[in-house]
Amino acid sequence: MDIPLHAQVSCSDQECGETTLVIVDPAAQEVTHVIVREKRFPYNDHLVPVDQIESSSADQVRLRCSTDELAKLPQFNESEFAPGDGPYLGYPIEGYMVWPYMIPEMPILLEHEHIPPGELAIRRGARVKASDGDVGKVDEFLIDPSNGHITHLVLLEGHLWGRKDVSIPVAEIDRIEEGQVLLKLDKRGVGALPAVPAHRPNRDLSKRK
Repeated sequence: MDIPLHAQVSCSDQECGETTLVIVDPAAQEVTHVIVREKRFPYNDHLVPVDQIESSSADQVRLRCSTDELAKLPQFNESEFAPGDGPYLGYPIEGYMVWPYMIPEMPILLEHEHIPPGELAIRRGARVKASDGDVGKVDEFLIDPSNGHITHLVLLEGHLWGRKDVSIPVAEIDRIEEGQVLLKLDKRGVGALPAVPAHRPNRDLSKRK
């Protein structure tokens, strides 16, 4: 089963958003959640357990839950305002010069991501490194739907070997860190891997961002 990023998501009753990230357990090398951004305002991001995925292709994810049930799932992002570091110096506003007067502290908007302890968020485009250097970026993960374990990592098109996708078996993943995936293979070994398996007929590269 594909776990694509920036793919359309449908709930059981209607289209509801898109995938923005996957959450992985790096020790178990399995996908635990996908982050789904709502299609409508306020465009909240929700932590969706992988067992809520009913089916998936390279550009579409279908969930078992309804849009109402999706809205009740935990939010991934939480925003809060914090005090600024100091008073904000004035500047011209609509023709009025407020300098050298001081304006009270300007608040700072802080964003918190609720990632389960011991897990990591992986974005589409995260760096993939062979043992001897960069080889490309994350496109998507292929998982075993029975247990959520990652079976392959798919490199984003346009890497060292031109515009083709390369499927990397999980056995060749050394470790997953924040913002990057490190491989056991060197660049030559990655280049010798086959293209993405042909059993994925729904893959439509024209719809990818």
